[in-house]
Amino acid sequence: MNYFYRYIFGLIIAIAFFCYSSLVAQAQGVFELKDTNLERCFASIELADYQMAVADCTKAVSLNKDNPELLLNRAIAYYRQGDYQAAIADNNKVISLKPGDFRAYYNRALAEAGWGNYQKAIASYNRALGQIPSNSSSLLADIYTDRGLARFELADFPAAMADFSLAIRLNARNPRAYYNRGCICFHHGDYLLAINDFTQSLQLNPANIQAYVNRGVARHQLGYQQAAIADLQQAVKGFSRQNEQVAYQKTIALLKRIQHILASDVEIADA
Repeated sequence: MNYFYRYIFGLIIAIAFFCYSSLVAQAQGVFELKDTNLERCFASIELADYQMAVADCTKAVSLNKDNPELLLNRAIAYYRQGDYQAAIADNNKVISLKPGDFRAYYNRALAEAGWGNYQKAIASYNRALGQIPSNSSSLLADIYTDRGLARFELADFPAAMADFSLAIRLNARNPRAYYNRGCICFHHGDYLLAINDFTQSLQLNPANIQAYVNRGVARHQLGYQQAAIADLQQAVKGFSRQNEQVAYQKTIALLKRIQHILASDVEIADA
């Protein structure tokens, strides 16, 4: 997942301000404290400070235990910390408060998938699909893409392929769907189709360095060694910029092997 644009942030807080009794003034101060904690929680999520986000959301939740928006945001922070069980628990609380809120089912599914429970994740994705408005094409595409990933993990490749293709029909500018469908095509040896999907994914998201690697290997399998080398050289540059040393070294080794194959082919042709 970073894939991290999956969530919907919607928060409406109505605060009534009263001025005349000390008791009400004290209550107003509590609301202000809650609002401050909530704003800090929201800001901390945006800044990727998830530990602080959990702390601030927890303070706000202690003042209003039945606010689904607070629980949704804390679940997001838990999820991004990798605390999938806590994220699932908070999303379950939201579902008990708002059974028709597709966000809680979707977020729970992501946490279940992160925890490795793909069957449960698929069931939660299905519940989300049953709640989401039918005109939300982009969101539907994201859910189908993520359900496809869960099915891919279970080696249910035909169902995963169907999900990725449906996601593309709903949103033709979904780079994850193209990339993941390309991976299935590659897995089945459909290298031309894989190259097409990796190319589409890269046009939409050039930052996906692994797509260069995969396209390069697919081109190598089809004998397009110069094109494969060009892709792997792009990947080497990208991994170097990102300081991904393991991926960098593995790609360098693969690049050298293909360059050696190309040099051998040239020698044979010259002979």
